[in-house]
Amino acid sequence: MSYLLRVELPDVPGSLGRLASAIGASGANIEAIEIVGKDDGVAIDDVFITPDHGVMPDSIVSACTALDGVRVLWISRYAAGGNLFLDLEAVESMTQDPATAVEKLVDAVPEVFRVDWGMHLTREGDSGVIVHGTPSAPTVVPGGVVWPENLEKASNIDVPDAWSDLVVAASPVTADELVVVGRRGGPEFLDSEIARLAHLVAMAGSLRRNA
Repeated sequence: MSYLLRVELPDVPGSLGRLASAIGASGANIEAIEIVGKDDGVAIDDVFITPDHGVMPDSIVSACTALDGVRVLWISRYAAGGNLFLDLEAVESMTQDPATAVEKLVDAVPEVFRVDWGMHLTREGDSGVIVHGTPSAPTVVPGGVVWPENLEKASNIDVPDAWSDLVVAASPVTADELVVVGRRGGPEFLDSEIARLAHLVAMAGSLRRNA
């Protein structure tokens, strides 16, 4: 079983090396690392790891948090086969078929943003309908959900009671279309993730318009 760690560490030379050494000493192999945010001397990295047989994730977390200034924000199982789907790979997929760029992006967002699902909504009256979603996405919009007014850029959004266990972000494709992503149980989307979502959605919309 593989895991994905999101780790906060000091943004100073040597921090990442010390983290890698601690993870290795705890009995896990690092398959990939991606920097997802930096702010005020702190870096936030996603670290994809494969523990040795019998090594428990708690021991890896303990090894990380024993380092000064290091905090594990979350750890989750991650069955990505060691291949993190980076933003540029999502762009490549979209450009291969610009007419379906929005759908291609939705299909990619679980790996790109470490979320449980993604979906493409279009407006219908005061609410919306799902026109495309990943396998784990809801198939219908919960009753009582209204279309977010004045959503001009990507942001975290409030969720209905039916989605109370989710952290949700959305970005507009047009005034009547949204790409929505959901992460079960958190954590909140970082500002850097929101900015990346906005950039990729804007690119998908542009590719589709020019197809």
